[in-house]
Amino acid sequence: MKGIVFTEFFQFIEDNFGYEMVDELIEETQPASGGIYTAVGSYPFNELVSYLTYFCKKKEMDPALALRLFGHHLFNVFSKNYQQFFKAQNGSFGFLASIDNHIHVEVAKLYPDAELPKFNIISQTETEMVMHYTSERKLHALAHGLIEKTLEHYHQKGEINTQVLGEDGSQVQFKITLK
Repeated sequence: MKGIVFTEFFQFIEDNFGYEMVDELIEETQPASGGIYTAVGSYPFNELVSYLTYFCKKKEMDPALALRLFGHHLFNVFSKNYQQFFKAQNGSFGFLASIDNHIHVEVAKLYPDAELPKFNIISQTETEMVMHYTSERKLHALAHGLIEKTLEHYHQKGEINTQVLGEDGSQVQFKITLK
């Protein structure tokens, strides 16, 4: 997993729960990396799982909620650092439809070893989009948080319904309905 996810997870934790919590995560989970990450490096996904598991147990927080909130944080980072992708679209559906065919193509050029989730648009009208998320990492709650912030960014209100398509959670359908 790319280091930016780790560095931003730590920033999310620090911003909301203090630096002491970041220190505790590293100390208690004892990751092989030592908790030292660069945004462009690649690190074992299980380290993020360990951090999330420990954090949620410590804070008595549902992991799906923690991932959604982290998705909000990541969206803010992405929209600030990669404005060109957001300015190229005039609405949330256009932006979401551009993820696989444009944004992830550019990310793959920069980080050829990145294992990116797939977002396949199944159907789209002016007020509804059905999108399939596929990832062996099963971080659909993180994607949900990113979608929520996408709607907010484009000043659109909507409802997001999720349906797990496979038993293992690696495939999820998002149905986004604008109001």
